[in-house]
Amino acid sequence: MKTEYSFFERVYEITAKIPYGKVTSYGAIARYIATAGSARMVGWALNNCHTREEYIPAHRVVNRNGLLTGKHHFGNSTTMQQLLENEGAVIENDRIINFREKFWDPSTELD
Repeated sequence: MKTEYSFFERVYEITAKIPYGKVTSYGAIARYIATAGSARMVGWALNNCHTREEYIPAHRVVNRNGLLTGKHHFGNSTTMQQLLENEGAVIENDRIINFREKFWDPSTELD
């Protein structure tokens, strides 16, 4: 049985592998770690990653529609957007317009 600690660690491990300039979704990470119904728990884990010593690029994880639903966890409401735009994402109204082009699916890219 997975503990909360191992679940969080697995989320951080996958998130750290998202390439610069790419994004993924909470659900894609949940599916990859075989907990498909736990997209919200992935978000919970990422909300807590700021306490870690190593850098976790949590800004690269958005909802399934490309919405910046976690933007309020980055200090202010524009930091997440700025980080993503620096990596080539085109964003309007808190949504990545070029989401399909930028999407990285760990299920097809890893293993």
